[in-house]
Amino acid sequence: MRDFIFAANWKMHKTSAESIAFFRTFLPKLESRLGQGANGGVKRVVFFVPALNLTTSEQAVQGSSIEIGGQNIHQEIKGAFTGENSAVALRAAGAKWALVGHSERRSLFGETDQLTSIKMKTAVENGLSVMLCVGETLNERESNDTIKVVARQLEAGLSEILETCKSTPKKVAIAYEPVWAIGTGKVASPEQASEVHQSIRQWLTTRLDAKTAQEIAILYGGSVKPDNAASIAAKPDIDGFLVGGASLEPDSFLGLF
Repeated sequence: MRDFIFAANWKMHKTSAESIAFFRTFLPKLESRLGQGANGGVKRVVFFVPALNLTTSEQAVQGSSIEIGGQNIHQEIKGAFTGENSAVALRAAGAKWALVGHSERRSLFGETDQLTSIKMKTAVENGLSVMLCVGETLNERESNDTIKVVARQLEAGLSEILETCKSTPKKVAIAYEPVWAIGTGKVASPEQASEVHQSIRQWLTTRLDAKTAQEIAILYGGSVKPDNAASIAAKPDIDGFLVGGASLEPDSFLGLF
């Protein structure tokens, strides 16, 4: 049984005060939406918040089942890296998760597959659960390279933490986000998303084992909204959503549940 994860990526949105106001509205409405997920596990909720809002957000959700995560970590745990965030510091501030390999980190900040590999290892070694983002550009999809690109990103991201995947599969999640569907209003059809999710599950089966592959959650991200969420979630290998814009308002995010 796999958990169904509703993950919010707030990117560079919200002040601390706005975060508090969001959770003050969101939390009272959440409990009635929780319970069993589509694939037999429980519904879990994760917010990847700006680093400056992490402590405030963690305090705002105390006593609830919500988990807070950081949107990025540095591959080193300390040092002369001005402006970066340490996995150790995030964990000490209350973070449970780190988001690694998001397409914006890859395209805007030049993060490579190799760097993603190191960051994944750093995260798990310092007690954080990790969500690895994978996905193809429009050119890669039109060249029929989607499966090849995603497999390459999986190999890079998971190769250093295979034992963690096997021993504690709930501490690892994968988010398939077709780059051409992020923030564009375009969305992969349920069939397109399902095809890639099935290929990811098969990769996990081959690289790890069948049991572990069935326990790792694979989320879909890319312009998910209340009006398309149900049809995507109905596909059996889709175990949740990683959501940007639709997570910024309590009611639009709750509309995905």
